[in-house]
This record gives sequence, structure tokens and C-alpha cells, in this order.
Amino acid sequence: GHFPSWLQGILIRNGPGMHTIGETKYNHWFDGLALLHSFTFKNGEVYYRSKYLRSDTYNSNVEANRIVVSEFGTMAYPDPCKNIFAKTFSYLSHTIPEFTDNCLINIMKTGDDFYATSETNFIRKINPQTLETLEKVDYSKYVAVNVATSHPHYDSAGNVLNMGTSIVDKGKTKYILFKIPPPVPEKEKKKSGFKHTEVVCSIPSRSLVHPSYYHSFGITENYIVFIEQPFKLDIVKMATAYIRGVNWASCLAYCKEDKTWFHFVDKRTKKEVSTKFYTDAMVLFHHMNAYEEDGHIIFDIIAYTDNSLYDIFYLKNLNENFDENKHLTSVPTSKRFVVPLQYDKDAEVGSNLVTLPSTATAVKEKDGSIYCQPEILCEGIELPRINYDYNGKKYKYVFATEVKWSPVPTKIAKFNVQTKEMLHWEEDRCWPSEPVFVPSPDAREEDDGVVLTCVVKSDPKEAPFLLVLDAKTFNELGRATVDVEMHLDLHGMFIPAKDLKTEAE
Repeated sequence: GHFPSWLQGILIRNGPGMHTIGETKYNHWFDGLALLHSFTFKNGEVYYRSKYLRSDTYNSNVEANRIVVSEFGTMAYPDPCKNIFAKTFSYLSHTIPEFTDNCLINIMKTGDDFYATSETNFIRKINPQTLETLEKVDYSKYVAVNVATSHPHYDSAGNVLNMGTSIVDKGKTKYILFKIPPPVPEKEKKKSGFKHTEVVCSIPSRSLVHPSYYHSFGITENYIVFIEQPFKLDIVKMATAYIRGVNWASCLAYCKEDKTWFHFVDKRTKKEVSTKFYTDAMVLFHHMNAYEEDGHIIFDIIAYTDNSLYDIFYLKNLNENFDENKHLTSVPTSKRFVVPLQYDKDAEVGSNLVTLPSTATAVKEKDGSIYCQPEILCEGIELPRINYDYNGKKYKYVFATEVKWSPVPTKIAKFNVQTKEMLHWEEDRCWPSEPVFVPSPDAREEDDGVVLTCVVKSDPKEAPFLLVLDAKTFNELGRATVDVEMHLDLHGMFIPAKDLKTEAE
């Protein structure tokens, strides 16, 4: 096939690549050393490259020829000779252990710079053209967070908005929304925006020692949408995990009897909406989009009824019995919540306060809190992406992978959240990755553009390829086959040629 001539730039992807170092193996797929790979589109041709992220973690492990830095699902014991008391003492002296900089989840942009990110306090600057690893940035030097999401948002002024958790800071565990402004030119040299990072607001955790785990958050024109789910981290267990010889993942627990709380922060006043909104227990990783309409906040998420998704990716479950083990016990469900911010304060207890046409409800309780039930949009999609020009606005389309009961995607889907129509692309023995939408330069409609995805073949003898679909019709425009071993990856971004610094710069 052929690619549109306007498609110029780099698709850069990130994900776990190396799971064995010397004679040691990681326990979990999400622990593998980060492997960056990219497709560069230039004048109708495509160039592929891949490179391991040269993190401190990578360098230490490779030098020792074994795993010496702990990851979420694998605890490492770097020095077997060290006296256990010395070890214990050093671990207790800082409750929160030193985290890894194996940034394997996503790519983030700030100003003209690009960073590989994970969910610890470290991010690594990279050169998107060569995939070289550059300096390490520690968020905690600029804002009091121990962990941060890999799904930041970007506003029209070029700021990055992200959320992190501040653990046991003066005895108060809280979720912090922070803003990183773009770098400012200063006497020939650009000064990084990190020094000017500001805390927009903080939301106290409902529990001091059990903060909620979260992978992303939502944003509308005027509000931040944060969901405090009952999938929680036990800080006390985490602080002693090393001594007990268990991994940090075992310190996460899903409390299915608990509620899921919704927090809405007004971006202008930086204050949280005082009404308490909640729903039933659920686990979510990805927000699709959120927007405001007639005094309501509408937000779309992909939720599960348990936390089995994480457990499936333990490598022992991905072995030769994969087909038997691979069933999710909870299918990902796309849910739309409609939350009335402006409602009649004298409304009767038990009445539904949603006035928009939707099957979603928000019912007033005796204590003044509001119990929300969603509208179900569809089932079985994950890794959702939208046309980011519609982020925080009313929208129609989400592009996603289709997973049904298996954690490995077999199709790409385009879903219309308004009409609930769905288009698919699929081919035998193909495992596509998260689809990335790229708008065409003269786009008039939300789906004017292309969708890019990397496709790995389940038969190792068959070559993987980059697939380009027309976003409107979902017809294949072309594919570029790459004769290398390609890994399933997690997330990434498309960088238009105009946003790439020239080599001379």
C-alpha cells in the first residue's frame, strides 16, 4: 500500500523488552527492561530502529549480569554478603524504598523534550531521533511525590499536568496534581520547566496508610477528574517487603466491599468540589475522555470488577499453558458516568439528579452524598486513544485494542461513544498494539486522519509490521514489514516532523 504524503514524523513506542539477565529472570512482564522502538516516516518511506533504555537500572543489572534492582513484581537482593541487620536498618531509615528508573510505560513531551516514563518518581530524557538515553529527572526534587502516573495531560499553553502520590509526608498521605510549564529560553540556553513545577492542588487520601493505586486521570475544560479506587497500596507492608522477601506488587490489595470515590478539582479555584460522589468498587487503569455539559461532568473509563489483569502478566502465567491461563476473570467494560455538579439542593433523597439523556444515574443519599451508576458503552476494549484535540471536550470516537477475555489484543477497534457503532481491523495470528491517531493537516472532522499500530505475529516465523489505517473508514492504507524480533509494547506517541529539533539544534 502507500502512506499519505503528509504523514511525516516519528511513532515512538515503549514497553518491556528484556526479561532475563544472566541466570536471573523477572517474575512479571511489566518488570522487563525498557525497550524503545520507533518508526520514522520520511517522504513515503519508513525507517525502523530500537534501543534499550540505558537507565541506571539497566546499566547496574547488565554490569552485574543479574537483576540487582527491584521492580514492582520482582524483589532483588543486590548484595547477598551484606549483613541482614545493616540491610534492615537501611530500609527502615527510609520507609519508601529507592525506586527503579526503568521507565518502560510511556513517552511524555515537555516543550521540545521527550521523556520515557513509568510510575516511579524517575523519568529519563531521550532523543526521539536516535533513541539515545539522556539525563535522569527525579520528580521528587521538584514536588513531594513518591510515585506519578505515566498518563499526563497537556493543556493548550504547553503545560504538562500530572498526578502523583505523596506518601507519609508529615503523616499525611495525599494525591498531588502538579503542573510542569514548558522550558523557557534563557540567554541562548533553554532552562528546563521542572524547576518551575507547581502544585496545583492536593487531595487527602481517605486512608493514611492505604492510598489508592491509579494509572491515569481525567481532565475537562474546568476540572480535573480523579478516581480514588479501592485498589490500594499498603504502605506498611511495602516498607517491610524487602525484609519479608516479597515483591511490592503483593502489597496491593483490592477491597471489593469498599466504595470508589470521585474527586473533581476546579482548575481555576484549585479547590475540590465539596459534594461527595461515589460508585461501587471497581478497578480501572485507563480514562478515555471527560467533558462538561449543562452543569454535568461526563467521564468515560474502562473498568474491571477485580484486579486479575495484573496477575495474568506474571510470567509463570504467560508460559506454555498460556491458552488455559489467559482468561481474564473480569472483562474490561467501558463505562460512562454522568455527574451533576449543579443540581437542586432541595432535591428529594432517592431522586436521580441527572438531567441529561443518559441511562447513567446520580442518586441523592440521606447524608447528602451522591451515588452514581454508569451507562455501559461497550465491553472488551482496552488501551484507548482519542483525537487529542478533543481531549476534555465532547467527542465521538475512541480507538482501542479489542481484548475480550484475553489480555493480548487480537483486533483494533474504532468505537463511536454516541451511536455505539464499532469498526474493526483484524487478521489471523496478529497481535496489534495500542492504536495511535494522527490527525491530517487539513482535518475538518474528528476522525480525519490515520491510525497507526505495531502488529506482532503470534507465529515467530512471521515478520511484524507497522499498520496504517484510514481513521474514517478503518480500511488499510498500507503496512511496513520489519524483519526483526519485535516485542508487544505498552504505550507511545506520534511526534510530527515539525516538533522534532533538527540535528543541528
